Order: sequence, then C-alpha cells, then structure tokens
Amino acid sequence: MEQVLDFFSSIDPVYGALLATTFTWLVTAAGASVVFLFKTLHRRTLDGMLGFTGGVMVAASFWSLLAPSIEMSARMGMIEWVPPAIGFALGALFLFALDKYVPHLHINFDPSASEGPRTEWRRSTLLILAITLHNIPEGLAVGVLFGGVAAGIPEATIGGAVALAIGIGLQNFPEGIAVSMPLRRHGVSRRRSFFYGQLSAIVEPVAGVIGALAVLWIQPILPYALAFAAGAMIYVVIEEVVPETQLDKHTDLATLGFIGGFIVMMVLDVALG
Repeated sequence: MEQVLDFFSSIDPVYGALLATTFTWLVTAAGASVVFLFKTLHRRTLDGMLGFTGGVMVAASFWSLLAPSIEMSARMGMIEWVPPAIGFALGALFLFALDKYVPHLHINFDPSASEGPRTEWRRSTLLILAITLHNIPEGLAVGVLFGGVAAGIPEATIGGAVALAIGIGLQNFPEGIAVSMPLRRHGVSRRRSFFYGQLSAIVEPVAGVIGALAVLWIQPILPYALAFAAGAMIYVVIEEVVPETQLDKHTDLATLGFIGGFIVMMVLDVALG
C-alpha cells in the first residue's frame, strides 16, 4: 500500500483522479464479468451485496467528504456548517433533478415502476441509466479529493483520496453484477450483458476529472464540492439502494451487509487518510 501512495504522490493529482476512477470503472467491469460464469444470482446474495454498497457510500459520505468539508470551512474562516449544509443540499437536489428528468429503472423493480419521463426505451437501457446516475457522485467524490490535493489543501490527502477510490471500487463490484445479471436473466446475451454492465460506470472517470479540475481552478468551492458529492451519494442510498434491499425477505442480510460496508470504508479512511 505504501508503494501505491508513493506512486500517486509522485504524479499530477488530476492524472491521479483519472487513474483512480478508471480503477473503479474496471472493478465494475470485473463485477459485470461474473455474467460469463452464472446466468442468475441468488437474490439473497444480491441483497447482501447491495447492502454492502450502501454502507460504503454512507461511510464515505461522512469520513471522506463531510468531515473534511467541515474542517476546511473552519480553516478558511467560514461559518463551519454553512458550506457543508449548502453543498449537501445542492448535491441531493442535483440527483433529485436527474431522477425526475432522466428515464430509468431500478434494479429489482418491474418495468411498470420506471421513473422519470415516460418512454418506450427498453428495460436494459433504463437499468443502465439507473446505475449511471448512481455512479456520477462516486466519480465526482474521488475527483474532488484529488483536486483538493492538487490545490495543496491540508485536509485533502493522497491517502484519503486513495482510500475513497478503493472503497468505491469495492462497492462497484456488486454494482456490475447488479446490472449484468438482470439483463442476462431477461434474455440478453452474455457479451451484451457484460458490455452494458461495465458501460454503466464509464461516467466515473469523466466525473472524476471534471471534479478535480473544477476544484483546482476554483479552490474556495472545495468545501461545497465535497459536501455536494456527499449529498448526491446519500440521496442515491436512500432513494435507490436501501429500497431495493427491502423488496424481498433478506432484509437482515442486507442490513448486515450495510454494517460491513460501513466498517470497511471507515477503516480504509482512518487507516489511509
């Protein structure tokens, strides 16, 4: 791990953001590749994985994003709760707007429960869009932290940025499975299921670079940007991840998965950040 931190410390942080979010994309692709081994995945396993995803996202939202935002606000002479509160609200509203204006379908829901404008798009397209919306704040979060490192802001460290990328990568593995498996189950070929599964995370490198550059160009926005990413991630957890784990009889397993994901992300951030 020390070699990894040394490597990221030696390169341009914006390039680091690109590499880190490319890693999270590749982990999604690894999850999607499971479709070549199995046609179906037991709902019990999927619920546990989705719970883990939610736990990682909630822990990352506080340990990696909100806590540094509060510390930065105080150091910059701002009222310490104002930038986090404003950024958090804007991040949630941003996802709320996307949720209302982009057609999509959550993983375990019937096509009749699709959200956003009415459309004749296929179920596969709606599923991909749902996970793509999910991945935008994750890419932004990693990119914003790397941008803070580039700007020389003390609260943003390479260790913290790498820890967040690892945590996001871990929870992207079940996301890849969660896209490719339902597509395969509904008759899509293995290759196309894999392609669509990994495609859902291609937005992460794009969002990561945008987040890093935005913070580098306008340093005072960093406390707001960190909280913005946190608000968007929490919105996804409450609006999408948690409801999907409560549709069947494996809610206890999903809850334990959530706890496990939270602990893993917390340990990563404290140990590396």
